[in-house]
Order: sequence, then C-alpha cells, then structure tokens
Amino acid sequence: MLNLTMAIDIIRWLQSSRQNFHLQLAMAGILIQWYDFICFGIVGIAMFGALYVLCCCKIKHQRYQILNGDHIDDNNIIGRHEILLPLQGCNQSSSSPSAVEFGSLSSSCWRGIHPVWLLATRFGSLVVLCIFLTWDVLLYNYSIFVYYTEWTFTLLIVYFAIGTIISAYGCVRYYSNKSAPRPGDVIADHEMYNKAKTNKSMFKLQGQYYNEDTVPKRASFWTYVLKISYQTCAGSVILTDIIFWFIILPYSSNSHLQLNLLMGGMHSLNIIFLLIDTSLNSLPLPWSGIAYFVLWSCCYVIFQWLIHACGFIWWPYPFLELSMPRAPLWYFCLTVFHLPCYGIYWLLVAFKNSTFSTLCPQAFVRHSC
Repeated sequence: MLNLTMAIDIIRWLQSSRQNFHLQLAMAGILIQWYDFICFGIVGIAMFGALYVLCCCKIKHQRYQILNGDHIDDNNIIGRHEILLPLQGCNQSSSSPSAVEFGSLSSSCWRGIHPVWLLATRFGSLVVLCIFLTWDVLLYNYSIFVYYTEWTFTLLIVYFAIGTIISAYGCVRYYSNKSAPRPGDVIADHEMYNKAKTNKSMFKLQGQYYNEDTVPKRASFWTYVLKISYQTCAGSVILTDIIFWFIILPYSSNSHLQLNLLMGGMHSLNIIFLLIDTSLNSLPLPWSGIAYFVLWSCCYVIFQWLIHACGFIWWPYPFLELSMPRAPLWYFCLTVFHLPCYGIYWLLVAFKNSTFSTLCPQAFVRHSC
C-alpha cells in the first residue's frame, strides 16, 4: 500500500513538473514537445558529423605535410616549394591555409585573361549585391536578417569583398613583377617538372626557375575565409533559391515573400554572380567543403531556436516550426537536402574543369575539385 501511494505521488510530481516546464518555456516563447528532441538530435548529429569531416581532413593534411615537406631540407626543390604541389582530396581543400596558392586566389583559371577582369567581376558583383541588400534593409528594417536568404546574401557579399581585395593585391603584384610567370604558367611548368623529376639536371633548372619572388605567397587568414565562404555559398545559394522558387513562392501567402523586383533579384543574382565568378576563378570545391555548408545551416537553425526561446513569436520558415508533429520529418529532409544542393554546384565545377581542360588545354588551367 505504501509503495502504491509513493508511486502515485511520483506520477503526480512528474505531471506537475512537466506542466511547469511547459509553462516556463511557453512564457519564454517556445513550447518543447517530445518530438522536438528528435529535431535537436538531427541538428546535433549534422553538426558533429561536419566537424568530424573537418577533423579528418586536418589529420590527413598534417600527415601529408609530414610525408612531403617537413623532413626535406632547403636544397630540395619539393621541400622548399611544397606549396605548389597539388593536394588531393581533403588535403587540397580545407584544413590549412598554408596549402593554398595565393596566385590561384587572385588570378583566373584562363591563361589569356588578365587578372584585372577577375577583379572587375568581383567588384561589380559586390556593388550590385550591396545595393540589393541595402534596399532590402531600408524596406523591411534589420529584422529581415531572421531569414536564411539574408544570411546567405551577406556571406556572399563577404566573399566578394574579400575576393576583391585579394584580386586587387594580385593585380598590384602582377604589375610590379611582370617578368615573373603567372600562377597558371607556374602550375603548368611544375606538372612538367613532376614528369621529369628523376632527371637531376631538371632539378637544377626548376630550382633556378622557382625562386622566392615567383612563388605565390602563402595564404593568410583572409584567404582562408575566402575559401570557406566560397564553399559555403556554393551550397547555401542553391538551397536558398530552390526553396524560394519551388516551395515558398508557389505556396506561401506571406506578402514579404511575394515575387517582385527585390525578391526576384535577391534569389537570382546570387547564383548568377557566383557562377560568373566560378567560371573565372581557380578556387577548388572539394566534397569536404559541404561540412562548412552544413555548419552554416545549423548555426542558422540554432539562432532561430535561441530567438524563439527569448520570446520571438513567428517563424520565418514554417517548416522550421517546432510545434508541428511533423517537425522531425521536415528537419530530416532539410538535412539530407544539403547533399544534392552542394552536389549540384560541385558537378558544375567538375564540368567546368573536365570540359574546358579537354576543349581548351592550352588556355585553361585545370584545378582539382
């Protein structure tokens, strides 16, 4: 009898605690249901998975450095200029800015195109995107940044801003050292060097050719940010435009999301300018870059949770609302949808490299994805 009474008291206490917990969360602006913990788990697994990919790439790159650079003295061409060696897979992409050629960031993948053209396209894209974002803020105030579109749009502006600065510096170096070979020529000649690396006379020739003035400087913090923002935008721009044109626009009744010049421009110019830049730049787009894209989206979702926990009422995207019983299904589908979004842009870059390197082998400098 005593045990039964204790059990009843425990059940009543749990029920009252649950009601108080729901009441406190409701007063804070968010009501947690049992299925919401599945949503939290999906986002958490996605974040840890992305971090795991980045850690694996970091470890692989460190092993590559140990095997190919750290144990070689200054008289060895490969040891002195290991920055010019193409890094495959994760090694090329993500983990260390020292593995990035400065020349590949500031010059075009086309040998016949002057670096100033890449500078002009990046600066022009930056100006137009800033105009549209300013127009958006003036029309709807700063609360517009609760939308994922504005997050991605701002990140794209950051990419073009840093790219413009790096391209401008590259043009200055180009004019100050016209006699030095361009990065595309350095890469092409280095490939010839790899084929003849057993020839000792070739070592001497390449050692004289790759002097410290002609080797592109190692990437700094901002070139690291440039690569991360590029790989993040590659997926987030596709995700933003697909959701807007195929999900939100046909079915949403929100007046802000109706098609007009501003909304149409923000959901079309982003991909247009990024594709133009991709057709000219030499930046790699490895599959490991999807980790940055996933982390970016997870940060946005966590931001939404936090502002709703602090009292924010409405959800900018209905499929993120935690009060729906189908919320775990929506979160799972959106997480999986990151794969084709990033994959579409990865295929575009791979198509560019494979097609133009075959059709224009003398004019196009191929870079691994």
